[in-house]
Amino acid sequence: MRTGRASKLLRTPEQARSAFLELFFDLVFVLVFFQLSRQLLEQLSWAGAFQTLVLLFAVLHLWGATTRLLDAFDPRHPLVQLLTMPIMFGALVLAAAAPEAFGQRGLVFAGAYLTIRLGGLAIAIFLLRGHEAQASAVRIFFWVGVSAPAWIAGALLPEGVRAALWMTAAAVEFAALALGFPTPRLGRHGPRRLEVVASEEHMGERYQQFFIVALGEPILVTGLTFATGEFGPARSIATLLAFTTTTLLWRIYIHRAGALLAGAISASHDPLRVSVLTFYAHVIMVAAVVAVAVGDELVITHPLGHSEPAWIAVILGGPALFLAGRAIFEYAVFGRVSLPRVIGALALIALTPAMRPVPPLAVATVAALILACVGVADEVRTRGRPSEPPSPPR
Repeated sequence: MRTGRASKLLRTPEQARSAFLELFFDLVFVLVFFQLSRQLLEQLSWAGAFQTLVLLFAVLHLWGATTRLLDAFDPRHPLVQLLTMPIMFGALVLAAAAPEAFGQRGLVFAGAYLTIRLGGLAIAIFLLRGHEAQASAVRIFFWVGVSAPAWIAGALLPEGVRAALWMTAAAVEFAALALGFPTPRLGRHGPRRLEVVASEEHMGERYQQFFIVALGEPILVTGLTFATGEFGPARSIATLLAFTTTTLLWRIYIHRAGALLAGAISASHDPLRVSVLTFYAHVIMVAAVVAVAVGDELVITHPLGHSEPAWIAVILGGPALFLAGRAIFEYAVFGRVSLPRVIGALALIALTPAMRPVPPLAVATVAALILACVGVADEVRTRGRPSEPPSPPR
């Protein structure tokens, strides 16, 4: 049902491709990922990793919410473009506040996050008056409102408590997504009910584009780190290795499942489940890319130095986390998981204790070799065979 103003603002099924506005919005996340990798590098500990993860959850919620908004509304309409600019600026403020989010800028970070989320949803609810999709926006608004007190209280309390409260707030939103946003009087999304208004093709394309933006972070870090020192043999080899690792992440991501997400959503009896699994998988993979970027900088800066345990954890843990996320993504599309991804992730974890005596360059070489083995296994398994159709879990 399309009535009133909503009928003029909504995206039509024919507008399946991403628009320039969406790509423009994604540019903010180049800064977001760079700031998050700085945050992790400066606090390379379990506490620092937990804090970075909390911030990452928040920005990924923001990206997902804006993607749903621009999937519902026509990004070519001047009003939609105008309303997107404050969201984009708010994301810029969020990124600027991120390094001190657990310090003096906690209230700025939480305030910017809630303003963008609740403000964007309030506008969507207003513009969707008389349209069936308004209920979806109301459900999400309700659950962001439920998590809001934890965001605000966390910003006013000390660092340790802040991290716990913010993680609780983020977890509430993740859980609500998995449960279909059950809301008083409105119920929950049904298995066939997606918040995607335009098309599955658009959703699949947006995830692909966002992951490519995330891969820009290790590319940026690799280039900037290499440029700040001598172009000696060890640093040059480390830079080549970092670029190779990023290339392997891209190659493993796009292999089959990465190109068939839209078909999987269309073929599924429960597209909401596929969408939730896909979102969770990308959260894990993007977190992995941030860790990989930190590992790249450490390896290029200290290629032949002593490998600290925390360094080994990000150099090997980043690729392992990526393979775990990619396995979930594969399950969402095909209803099964390829053995090489499981073996690769377990091998990276198992080899971690043995890497203490070797320099960071050797640790990174091991990680790249395991990723290369996974990539080769993918090619060998599928070479000469027809493309496998999506068969998402029932």
